[in-house]
Amino acid sequence: MKPAPFDYHAPRQLKEAAQLLARLPNAKILAGGQSLVPMMNFRYVMVDHLVDLNGVDDLSGIGVGDGRLRVGAMTRQRDIETAPEVARHCPLLAEALRHVGHRQTRNRGTIGGSLAHADPAAELPAVCAAYDATIHVASVRGVRQVPFADFCTGFMATVLQADEMIVAIDLPLWRQGHGHGFREFARRQGDFALAGAAALLDIGGDGAVRRAAIALFGVAASPLRAYAAEARLVGQPLDAAAIRAAATAPWLAEPLSDIHASAEYRRHLGQVLSVRALTDAARNAGVEVPNIV
Repeated sequence: MKPAPFDYHAPRQLKEAAQLLARLPNAKILAGGQSLVPMMNFRYVMVDHLVDLNGVDDLSGIGVGDGRLRVGAMTRQRDIETAPEVARHCPLLAEALRHVGHRQTRNRGTIGGSLAHADPAAELPAVCAAYDATIHVASVRGVRQVPFADFCTGFMATVLQADEMIVAIDLPLWRQGHGHGFREFARRQGDFALAGAAALLDIGGDGAVRRAAIALFGVAASPLRAYAAEARLVGQPLDAAAIRAAATAPWLAEPLSDIHASAEYRRHLGQVLSVRALTDAARNAGVEVPNIV
């Protein structure tokens, strides 16, 4: 199929892009296009104006400083996946990207496009949830910072207004030597996950957990931080029993149910994948934990 007719705009500067979004009715941003273009071809999305950000060079790049990793919204997923500073400071992000689509789509897909699309089964929003990311959002009114915990408002819905765009993402740095783990279950490689878990662990010299973050995706309308599970880990020696207890902590949201999986199946998957992600995180932090599931 072909998309419905639209006018195409290719700004070269952030200010120009913001002005276009402010004055054009029914405008949509083209970032990587790996989700938007198919939706337009099927006419699931119909726009009057398409604002292409690929020519705005200021929106790309990766930098480390002031205790955080900053990634420009238009940075290609493949560039993030292979960046040495990402591997060193935010290894969970690099690990998760290997599960995003296929290399061909990651060559074009952007981190900002994925976050704005806000698919509940997408990997990058879950990573941002685990890292307590800050999303920088711009419009003609200026730039505002949105904690990722407040960014998603529902199924494929965010706080972004019609004239706003993501310009950068800040990921606070964890202590060097922290552990990370990422697991998901999909029917085929590259498919959206039926469920997944991302885990971060900071373990002290005495073997006790000093800090933990667990984010689930594909199970609810938006990424879900498992705060109850984290609370069961912090301050405790990390072993198989602690991981098992954390993974079975009471859930705060009812999982999704659809033609692919029931809510009960997604709950089970979330618990199993949480155990595996936490086990991987422990091993990456230098703590050997036997396989539980």
